[in-house]
Amino acid sequence: MKDVLFEIKENVPLTKSVYRMTLSGDASEIAAPGQFVNFKLDGLYLRRPVSVYDAEEGSLTVIYKVVGRGTEQMSRMARGENILALTGLGNGYDTAKSGDSPLLIGGGVGVPPLYMLAKKLISEGKKVSVVLGFNGADEVFCEREFSELGCDVAVTTVDGSYGARGFVTDALPDSYSYFYTCGPEPMLKAVYRATKTSGQFSFEERMGCGFGACMCCSCRTVTGYKRICRDGPVLEKEEILWED
Repeated sequence: MKDVLFEIKENVPLTKSVYRMTLSGDASEIAAPGQFVNFKLDGLYLRRPVSVYDAEEGSLTVIYKVVGRGTEQMSRMARGENILALTGLGNGYDTAKSGDSPLLIGGGVGVPPLYMLAKKLISEGKKVSVVLGFNGADEVFCEREFSELGCDVAVTTVDGSYGARGFVTDALPDSYSYFYTCGPEPMLKAVYRATKTSGQFSFEERMGCGFGACMCCSCRTVTGYKRICRDGPVLEKEEILWED
């Protein structure tokens, strides 16, 4: 991991609260889909962790939701401004166990890290299905981008205003070889109960440092406590112990 000063090339809204920021700079520390970066923002002590949507040579793209002071400050940043990010954080998804027909399940701002994963799986010759879940039509994003990669995409909305009415677990296909998921904890628990195969879960936790020093994002697993920022954010289904 290393700190990198990036230049903002684009920072545009995708919905009323979700933005896509494209950055120019050294993204070489991003080695696996599902990793994240930690942004340093002027006037704020704690950095803001954001998952990586896509990374290529000299370019990094993130998609984030405005939920507080830090992300609101990010939403006001303009093309040409610089932003410092600690890069190469987290373990990311492992595609070695995916089989021939993996399933990707994302909810809300858990959708972005699945895009780079889908790109990698398709480059490995896999047939990828994607289920994306949102509250309503005004929150839907990235459906077209997954379709353009060649994924079979299903969208659900809780209020039924777009796609199928219900939750992501209501739109799971009958057959898939393995699954990958990211989203809010209630969704992850539901996915855990509904899925038929092994899989990998990416957790969204509040983080202080982002590299394992502060221990504030620890969670309990079958082998003891793990730090989501350092040992995760991706954990395998079989090691997860849900807190009551």
